[in-house]
Amino acid sequence: MSAARRSQALLGLLVALVLVSVPWLGVDAWPFAAPAAEGGPLGWLTALADGQWDLGLVRAPALLAGVAVAVAAIALPARAPWPRVAAIAGTALVVLALLVPATLLQVGLRDGTEPWFHVNDASYQVELAGQRILDGQDPYGASYAGTGLERFYSLDGTPVLDGRVETVALEHLAYFPGLPVLGAVSAALPGPLGDVRVLMLLFALALVPAALLLPGPLELRLAAGALLAANPLMVRSTWFGILDAPVVLALVLALALALRGRWGWTGVLVALALAQKQYALAAVPFLALAAWQAGGAAALRRAAVAFAAVLAAVLVPFLVWDPAAFVEDTVTYGTSAYRIVGYGLSGILVDLGLVERDGSYPFALIALITWVPATLVLLVRQRRDPAPWRAALGFALSFLVLAWVARYFQTSGFVYPLAGLVVAGQIALAPLLAARDAE
Repeated sequence: MSAARRSQALLGLLVALVLVSVPWLGVDAWPFAAPAAEGGPLGWLTALADGQWDLGLVRAPALLAGVAVAVAAIALPARAPWPRVAAIAGTALVVLALLVPATLLQVGLRDGTEPWFHVNDASYQVELAGQRILDGQDPYGASYAGTGLERFYSLDGTPVLDGRVETVALEHLAYFPGLPVLGAVSAALPGPLGDVRVLMLLFALALVPAALLLPGPLELRLAAGALLAANPLMVRSTWFGILDAPVVLALVLALALALRGRWGWTGVLVALALAQKQYALAAVPFLALAAWQAGGAAALRRAAVAFAAVLAAVLVPFLVWDPAAFVEDTVTYGTSAYRIVGYGLSGILVDLGLVERDGSYPFALIALITWVPATLVLLVRQRRDPAPWRAALGFALSFLVLAWVARYFQTSGFVYPLAGLVVAGQIALAPLLAARDAE
């Protein structure tokens, strides 16, 4: 494919991202009965929205960016490649327009009202856990009643402590320590910068330069970066406050550095991902096999030592602090106390009356007879055909099986297999395009 055609394809992809994302941008925000937001560093933005969540305000910049890119595609000569700086600028324009206005408006509305409005309870609890760390207190085994989190659940700011709605998060912190540590970083920042979604926004935007570490022509790498950073799942994750962006970024960087033989850094990044969310576990066997195939026992040992050292550095302090509280919150509560939510096997079993929505669910047994064999089949295929894209594809497919059998899974989690598929496609296409260019 010529450079000119790659430029046109990139422009088409950017316009398609806008067309797919804009109709869903900003939908299903929490229906808070909150006063109109006033003041604060982002008061100028909330004033444009009359102090409320405004779909028009968050969608208009994205649509304008799409129109600008479409006009550029029309204006460009069909056989002329887009200048490199223009390709980068067009990608940045669309990604920024899809991610930044919605996130900043949510942050501004929260800053102009109360901290329990215009936020997700997961984000809010991670910030509170981070403040506990800054205060020298264990975030695990603690009660979050009285912190303001109990006011989130009423949606009108009144405290909910009487069981009217499920508020078990007031007594448990289900997240691995990596997220509370990020919450501590947010809690140390002033004003609206202390909203953890600001960090999530930065991590999401960093997916574009992360994709530049992958092989292939610039247009292909920019396309991968745009798909990773500004797909509808990541866009919603960022403004809504779902804490996936840093995990996805760490996994993408791990896959990219694995291609370069940087096995120590690959181990570090996978450990950082796993220290935040258990979902990253699905990537471990595929990257471990890739390390062994590429560099034998030495490469695998470098990755394993770095992985173990970083994971221990993050987890051990909290295990030492109060091991019982840590296990109770992250393992017992985090894996079994959630109500069964999802569209996979657990939901089917609930509909059939075989398990209770609030009852026990034999995840370990089901995973042993479904996810483990599926993962082994994928590993055997990677062993027989060690193509560089196999690890990313294996992670994506293994994750899908894991998601299907999980007790609790929300659609936002599909951003992980999507990222794996984007990276796998990028790696697979790069040599094909290089061969075309050489003809």
